[in-house]
Amino acid sequence: MRQGNRWKSVADELEKSLYGEQIVCSMSTELYHIPKTKKLEGNNNMHRFLVPASYHRVTAVGSAIRMVNGYITPSVLKTLILCIQQAEDQDKGVRKNLKVMLKAAPEPYKPFVENIIQWQDYAELHLQHAKQLTMQMTGSSSWQDSSSN
Repeated sequence: MRQGNRWKSVADELEKSLYGEQIVCSMSTELYHIPKTKKLEGNNNMHRFLVPASYHRVTAVGSAIRMVNGYITPSVLKTLILCIQQAEDQDKGVRKNLKVMLKAAPEPYKPFVENIIQWQDYAELHLQHAKQLTMQMTGSSSWQDSSSN
């Protein structure tokens, strides 16, 4: 078994998280193109967190794929860990503003925003799975070192 194959489950979870994030991005951006929601309170602020959360998920996926392919170095591992942590941090702002959006949404659009929240739940769940798998392989000390930099 190639050394990188143990990272496949991490890459798979991160790809699921990124998939959810893509749907969140698509649906929340669509609201800008619907007359009754184009100025929905919370959407602009939510995007201020969503964009960096997406970047960190993309980078984490790329790092995990490189590790699956055998390129396992301390710097790639540190990148993976830091990006998972940063995505988690940005998700807090996304979630806070999704709640604002739900409260402010016109009644016919509340189910649409609730659906966005469900996709955010999906993205966060799989990010947590990736984190847990990575922590099992690396130990918690790797995570503490990364968060302090």
